[in-house]
Amino acid sequence: MTTNLNWWKGGIIYQIYPRSFMDASGDGVGDLAGITSKLDYVASLGVDGIWLSPIFMSPMKDFGYDVSDYRDIDPMFGSLEDFKALVARSHELGLKVMIDQVISHSADVHPWFEESRQDKTNPKADWYVWADPKPDGSPPNNWLSIFGGSAWKWDSRRLQYYLHNFLESQPDFNFHNPEVRQAHLDNMRFWLDLGVDGFRLDTVNFYFHSEGLEDNPPVPAGEPKTMGAPHDNPYTYQRHVYDLSRPENLDFLKDMRAMMDEYPGTTAVGEIGDDFPLKRMAEYTSGGDKLHMAYTFDFLNTPHSPDYIRDVLKNMQEIVGDGWPCWALSNHDVVRSRTRWGAEEDAEAYPLIALALILSLRGSVCLYQGEELGLPEAEVPFERIQDPYGIPLWPVFKGRDGCRTPMVWDDSALGGFSTVEPWLPVDAKHLPLSVAVQEANPDALLHKVRQLIHWRQKQPALVNGELSQCDLGNGQLIGLVREYQGERVLVVINMTNTSQSATLNGTVSVLDGHGFTSTLEGKTLTLPAYQAFYATLS
Repeated sequence: MTTNLNWWKGGIIYQIYPRSFMDASGDGVGDLAGITSKLDYVASLGVDGIWLSPIFMSPMKDFGYDVSDYRDIDPMFGSLEDFKALVARSHELGLKVMIDQVISHSADVHPWFEESRQDKTNPKADWYVWADPKPDGSPPNNWLSIFGGSAWKWDSRRLQYYLHNFLESQPDFNFHNPEVRQAHLDNMRFWLDLGVDGFRLDTVNFYFHSEGLEDNPPVPAGEPKTMGAPHDNPYTYQRHVYDLSRPENLDFLKDMRAMMDEYPGTTAVGEIGDDFPLKRMAEYTSGGDKLHMAYTFDFLNTPHSPDYIRDVLKNMQEIVGDGWPCWALSNHDVVRSRTRWGAEEDAEAYPLIALALILSLRGSVCLYQGEELGLPEAEVPFERIQDPYGIPLWPVFKGRDGCRTPMVWDDSALGGFSTVEPWLPVDAKHLPLSVAVQEANPDALLHKVRQLIHWRQKQPALVNGELSQCDLGNGQLIGLVREYQGERVLVVINMTNTSQSATLNGTVSVLDGHGFTSTLEGKTLTLPAYQAFYATLS
């Protein structure tokens, strides 16, 4: 069998949030053994691989995005042996394994930081970003933390401030130090040697800061605020010129790519939160010598009208060029798409047509756990909130717990996730949508998602093809043409709740097997609400 070293290009990656996927140990928290026990289900969906949110040693103040040991598994999730077993079983099932790498910052209990903060002369004194106060004792500049307040925390041992773009307990590394860069590359190599197939790089544009520590300017009046943070967060008031997306990052990404090229078939997808994310995506993924692909936030926000979607695709084509996007409708940081986009739409039909949209685009796709079930955002009462991002901003912003509640495997009170009360509550409205309930119903969304994915995986033009938009004369419809090795596939998407019609140009040969319905009479295409049309063009 020939191995596809470019499996990631156009691939579908199933995102697993380990705390909430499956609890095998019975402590109310998901774990690696639980994930391994459900890999047959994941493989049945027809996806290419899995991405595991952080599983490393951590004090868990930000649920694993604060790493205290980059080469070991947190006991909450199991052991290195459990991880090796997960990788082996995944590979038996034909699934690639990607893991989160959180290297812009560490936990404040990481031994490197504990050494760094002791004094200004120790061997790791310059491994983190330290700066003297202003003469009046205030922080070095106006940089803000995404999680609220100044991005600087005073340390009484060094009599200096350290930088933290996120929680105070997440000090930022100084990537200007070559020892820091090499240490992270060495840690990544450790996991590649264990057989992982790639990395999801958290906050990949936050690695470097300006050594001049200049103040960030305000967002000019009339210009859009920062992407990637709620607009009631003061972080969005600044134009982030000096604290992230620095040009030095490109050389480091090239070094990372050179290392990964030593492991054929591996890949890296970067999370980019930036004032100008498409420009950054173009920089980071073009040329084949940096990131393989980058995460786009364009469909992780609220706008989703046909005009908005067309504008996103137009901008992507014009700005990103030969770079490669990775599309997602949901993840562990945003309100689930059925609620965010589809709250007023048909609860079963809308999640499927939204998925059809991103499966029809040029790029790769991340499918968040439970999305194939059509799970809505869960309600988490304030007294059960765990997310440090949500507690201080409640109730305007309720944090990220609503998309992180346990996966529902059956309709029992705890959803088949655990035998004890889980770390986050199971929302009762999820239970009728559980895997077991939907598996038993041949008309359920899960079967339709599975059919669509398996069908799409057999369409080379949809997996690998170039993309162009076409004007169908009906602004409610989204028209795409995917072209690959001489084959042209027309895609028409109706995301509205009413039937829509359009006149097609050229000769079309209808493709079926995807599960959607339409009527083509002569040149007139009629698409019922929430339906898609696929045909070859000649």
